[in-house]
Amino acid sequence: MTAPGADLKAAVSRKGSFPQTMRAVFWSFFGVRRSSDHEKDVSQLNPVHVIIAGILSAIVFVLALVALVHWIIGSGIGS
Repeated sequence: MTAPGADLKAAVSRKGSFPQTMRAVFWSFFGVRRSSDHEKDVSQLNPVHVIIAGILSAIVFVLALVALVHWIIGSGIGS
């Protein structure tokens, strides 16, 4: 029997790199992942890094969309 929270401590202590995490989150945004890559990510990536990378990626995505809309409206294409 394991102590409560032992699995969480083990997951947080994983040594997956942040660039590897960003790459996994990037492909997840598109919904394109191979099953073998997904299994590797689940076993190697730090969940804290995944959360941070997901939030950062979402912010960048939203800012890119806002910039695109402003560019389209400013160019006169949208009116």
